Amino acid sequence: QSAKNKHPKEPGENKIRPVNKKVKPKGPKMKERESADSSSKSQSILMQVMEKGRFQKLAATLSLSAGQSIELRCKGSNITWSYPSYLDTFKDSRLSLKQLDRYGQLILTNSTAADTGEYSCWLQHCNGNKCRKDETKTGSTYIFFTDKEELFVPTPSYFEIVYLNPDKPAVIPCRVTTPSAKVTLHREFPAEEIETDGTNIIYDVKKGFVYQHPTSDHKGIVYCKAESQGAPQISIKYHLLYVEVPKGPPSTTIVASSNRAEVRDGIHVICTVLGEPDVDVNFSWQYPGQESERPVIIQNFWRLINRGTGHTTRISKSVLVIEDFEARDAGNYICIAQNLQGETTVATEVELN
Repeated sequence: QSAKNKHPKEPGENKIRPVNKKVKPKGPKMKERESADSSSKSQSILMQVMEKGRFQKLAATLSLSAGQSIELRCKGSNITWSYPSYLDTFKDSRLSLKQLDRYGQLILTNSTAADTGEYSCWLQHCNGNKCRKDETKTGSTYIFFTDKEELFVPTPSYFEIVYLNPDKPAVIPCRVTTPSAKVTLHREFPAEEIETDGTNIIYDVKKGFVYQHPTSDHKGIVYCKAESQGAPQISIKYHLLYVEVPKGPPSTTIVASSNRAEVRDGIHVICTVLGEPDVDVNFSWQYPGQESERPVIIQNFWRLINRGTGHTTRISKSVLVIEDFEARDAGNYICIAQNLQGETTVATEVELN
């Protein structure tokens, strides 16, 4: 009888106690903890310092009232920070960054609505002059500094140009300081509200209105309207310009004011690039008197032109000027134009008459 009882009990005990009670609950708990850790890896090193020395891990977003100060810490001995760029542009004294032995510290005092934006940090590993970002040790949060008087995040200008490129989304950056504010998009002429369908045009509280597939029909002047427990507020105006220029190395031409010159003539050589409005072009020159340090004047400038079909193009120019031509100035003038897609070299010859 005892043998009979013992036989069914052993497997029963094994099933109930070691497997179900000890092993199985531990398994899922470990997995849950691992998945929680992996999903919060980007938050793992960023903390907010609270009152009385308490620390709080930060969620993806945080709302504070404008005027409040905030202290953030990131664990690590070599921390790099990212924050709204205008704080750097104006060298704002309200922002303080320090690196201590075990953590990096960011303090922002007397916050304003303009401070609304992404605050992030990461650990840098450096070997000599080369540094790389540790993707497993990062932290990020988007902070809203709410202000009833400033529903839109203030900008330095009253008018902005937004380029509509057919092969990438375009953003109308009317961000709000209060995440619960109701925001709508409006065309100035004809005066109408632009429907946000959630597919082609969406509103992202951290970015603004996003045109997923811009077309020339979207060009014009628009503005945003926000409402939150009070009178509605209007954003600055945005001029949407449609762009359609083939991507690639600069489309470059070169021309001299004359290809034959007399001694003491004034000569200028012009290098011209037609390209996308928001793509910078860098110019460099090679010319006959360069090695002998011949004094020349080089001027670079650009402007936007409307081609009349709703398309906008940027004309970038570099002009090399020689005020009194000499024999040593005769030869080839080479212009090298460079953008992010590559470079183009063009040349023209100027001979001595």
